[in-house]
Amino acid sequence: MADSHTSSREALTSRILPQMTLSSGLSPSLPSSLHPSPRDSAPGRFSIAGNAVITGGTGAIGLVVSRAILQHGASGLMLLDLSVDASQPAVQALRAEFPQAKIEARSVDVTDEEAVTKAIEETVQTLGSVDMLVCLAGIVSCSHALDTPISTWRKVLDVNTTGAFICARAAARAMISQGTGGRIVFTASISAHRVNFPQPQAAYNVSKGALLMLKSSLAAEWARHGITVNSISPGYMDTVLNEGEGLAEARRIWNERNPMGRMGLPEEVAGVVVMMLSRAGSYLNGADVVVDGGGHVF
Repeated sequence: MADSHTSSREALTSRILPQMTLSSGLSPSLPSSLHPSPRDSAPGRFSIAGNAVITGGTGAIGLVVSRAILQHGASGLMLLDLSVDASQPAVQALRAEFPQAKIEARSVDVTDEEAVTKAIEETVQTLGSVDMLVCLAGIVSCSHALDTPISTWRKVLDVNTTGAFICARAAARAMISQGTGGRIVFTASISAHRVNFPQPQAAYNVSKGALLMLKSSLAAEWARHGITVNSISPGYMDTVLNEGEGLAEARRIWNERNPMGRMGLPEEVAGVVVMMLSRAGSYLNGADVVVDGGGHVF
């Protein structure tokens, strides 16, 4: 064991360190022909072009974000979620509202690298390209750190952090192969910026904090391919996840500690995502936008 450790340390001196290549300033971008409106017009400024993959796409926030992306011009969506069967009526409603767009949904576990790769490949075959990725898939776990099973800790980080990386890498590989650049948006959280109160949730907080550094790291590495990587950090959202009598006291505390005195709406998250994916977000890279009504100022 000692000899092995010594050999490993000696091997460090013979390493060849990989180095990033920064953009030359001539990075590819989405073809201008996909944007019918001039860049300096209101429609053109916030227009979205191309096809988007959305993980957690059939959840409460996912469906609102999907609708907003379609309203701003996306030509196709691939909605990925752990199970999409129960959400088929919602998917059909999107198809009926946006008949000009191609909308597909697939059941995929974001922690399964092979399944994610296959889903991205299928998206390219079905929609023609992958131009945007919005990672909304995630799970929450609240428990005291002293009582949290390691299996729970690992699952939360596997879904929220590793799953986001698996999806981002698969999408980026497709974008690079296409040569037209792309946009990636992670969903971090106010939990990445401060410790939440009153609920104890160390695993969740760490998983979201790690996403902020993942966002910055990939933004640095992939800019030369014309791929921007940003994140959004929502506060407490008024969705089914925060409903129920068991959360009544927590909701009261969250609202009291927020300058605006209320939880956020999925539409408010969707607006920021649209900005990041649109022409207006073309020079936004490595950024995180907090959408929490000002709760983080305290």
